[in-house]
Amino acid sequence: MATGLEHVPVTPQKQDPAWKHCRLFKNGDRSQLKCIYCNKLFRGGGIHRIKEHLAGQKGNASACLRVPPDVRVSMQQSLDGAVVKKRRKQRIEDEILNVNPVSHELDVIVNQSDVSTGLQLTGVSDAIEPNSNLLVSLEGTGGGERRKKERVRSSFTNAANVDATGGGTSSVALGSKRVNNHVNMAIGRFLYDIGAPLDAVNSAYFKPMIDAIATARDGVVPPSYHDIRGWILKNSVEEVKNDIDKIKATWGTTGCSILVEQWCTETNRTFLRFLAYCPEGTVFLKSMDASDIINSSDALYELFRQVVEEVGVENVLQVISNGEEKYIVAGRRLTDTFPTLYWSPCAARCIDLILEDFVNVDWINAVIEQARSVTKFVYNHSVVLNMLRRHTFGNDIVEPGVTCSATNFTILKRMVNLKHNLQAMVTSQEWMDCPYSKKTEGLRMLDIVTSQSFWSSCILIIQLTNPLLQLLRIAGSEKRPAMGYIYAGIYRAKETIKKELLKRVDYVVYWNIIDYRWEQQWHLPLHAAGFFLNPKFFYSIEGDMHHEILSGMFDCIERLVPDTKVQDKIIKEVNSYKNAMGDFGRKMAIRARDTLLPADWWSTYGGSCPNLARLAIRILSQTCSSNGSRRNHISYEQTHETRNYLERQRLTDLVFVQYNMRLGQMIKSEEQDSIDPISFVGTNVVEDWIMGKDVCVDDYESINWMSVDPPSTNSMLLGSSNDEAEELGSGFDDYEILNREKEGEEKC
Repeated sequence: MATGLEHVPVTPQKQDPAWKHCRLFKNGDRSQLKCIYCNKLFRGGGIHRIKEHLAGQKGNASACLRVPPDVRVSMQQSLDGAVVKKRRKQRIEDEILNVNPVSHELDVIVNQSDVSTGLQLTGVSDAIEPNSNLLVSLEGTGGGERRKKERVRSSFTNAANVDATGGGTSSVALGSKRVNNHVNMAIGRFLYDIGAPLDAVNSAYFKPMIDAIATARDGVVPPSYHDIRGWILKNSVEEVKNDIDKIKATWGTTGCSILVEQWCTETNRTFLRFLAYCPEGTVFLKSMDASDIINSSDALYELFRQVVEEVGVENVLQVISNGEEKYIVAGRRLTDTFPTLYWSPCAARCIDLILEDFVNVDWINAVIEQARSVTKFVYNHSVVLNMLRRHTFGNDIVEPGVTCSATNFTILKRMVNLKHNLQAMVTSQEWMDCPYSKKTEGLRMLDIVTSQSFWSSCILIIQLTNPLLQLLRIAGSEKRPAMGYIYAGIYRAKETIKKELLKRVDYVVYWNIIDYRWEQQWHLPLHAAGFFLNPKFFYSIEGDMHHEILSGMFDCIERLVPDTKVQDKIIKEVNSYKNAMGDFGRKMAIRARDTLLPADWWSTYGGSCPNLARLAIRILSQTCSSNGSRRNHISYEQTHETRNYLERQRLTDLVFVQYNMRLGQMIKSEEQDSIDPISFVGTNVVEDWIMGKDVCVDDYESINWMSVDPPSTNSMLLGSSNDEAEELGSGFDDYEILNREKEGEEKC
């Protein structure tokens, strides 16, 4: 062997078949290859030269005389395949570069770019300079296309001085766009054929799939039907189980909440879904067809008990379900059987019912109906909708909320944010020239949008309901456990109503609505303990802690910590917490009261009070909502209808994988495309705001969906979205709120 050569192992990334028939050496910074059959050393040319050597092709290398015949044949086949790929690639590039662009097609691209990139907002001229990189950024989002655009970027730069009508830059731009459109059409046809929901492209796994295919290029082989239902599903089950095991490993520290969701299918069958929540993520446990037992509290109790035992009673702090009587009875039996856990009604559902009662207040309902008349008119006429989106820079006035009740108030808030844009629209020359402005609905819209009393009423409604909307989002938050905030959120909602309406006779009407729905929650010690253990709120109270909060904290200590010796230690440690002794009083700890999540604060600064800290972390790590998921398209009925046991097991695993993959994306998912309010996906919560009644159509333009401009979001017009929990503030000293005195008053 030549001196100075160092043998280097071939890495797995080198997948050319010729690597199996040679050895790699380093000579300083240079790489050299050696044939394993004839020991010929090649000082240049790379793996392709070795392949020619093994295949017996003369020219760049001498033929190997000792290579086995089968290896020689395989190397020749590999070379032939590379030639075919090279020719195919060259043909595609030639087709792209030889496209003859039509000037109006280029205008369409430029106009579309103005809308999609929000150029109207920046005041940029409609003219696009020939050397602009905008055309490069317009074409597609697929990984393969991005790489191709990077490779041709220099071509755009070199053609910077070519006039757009000369066919230089515009040819490449149009060609690239057509190639990307071909890919997108193929994706669309596939999704349409299988009947997939159109928001499937918002899946966190969609873009990685496209990138993986683009990376594989011509070598990709699509999976078969048996692959998908066989080894791929098996591997996915194992992946999901590994992720779940990591979540379960944290239950010993944080504990978990079991969530019970009930829903009915189109065939009137009732299913129950069981999930387990902790700060690391929500886990789908199983689903049950409960059609025959749903009205039996005894049967529900048995189901609850089984799930608690499967999860481990030592891990469970609470079981959350809706507040119907059958669940209350089952929950009471459950807490009798397991005295170290609580049953809790869903707080998110309770808040939603409060908002629903607010909608039914006469004057609020009247304002909502006025606003609905505007949105129904706008969203059933494409001409008017396009005009609106131009005046609001692509923003919609209909914004889907968490629930139908919440949507009523989020839309009013959105309309107030866009008030001046709406008023500018209905007083513009474009509106006056529009034939729809002369219709009855158009004239009514003009009256409403220019009415000061309408806007004043909207603002007051927003002031009364915004704290409840914030609390609803907190209760079902996917980013932070809600237990430390619910008590403070209800307090702040009532305080805001009192400050807005001033007179007791006025604000007590809305207080009674809240108290009527919240009665079950007031008596839940976990909420009081969560408030007590949240340092942000605890240290903001001047004077003595309210007796109800203290009582709730003591109840949690007795129930969640059965060891009396540990209970006594916790009581002693509570005094250190009250007086901010030791690490609790450090300047860092004081600053962190407002910045760290409550459980993280205890984990960081609670070392001197280990027993209290452990309890605090477990309580503050819990959710308050049984809604463990958003929209889903998973069919549970198919699983329960299958009579073949092997196929039922496969379908059960499929549901297990599907549901847990979606739950896993809820916390770490990036921001996705906003839902178009007139899309089928969003109509479940905005139906009352966009569905027209007996619309008289004079021409097809008013209902032509193809002519509707796509929505976009300009956050500058709508204001920044703040952390709702941070807006709860400090100061809880209104004893009228804490005592909930309603003697002599009628509930609304």
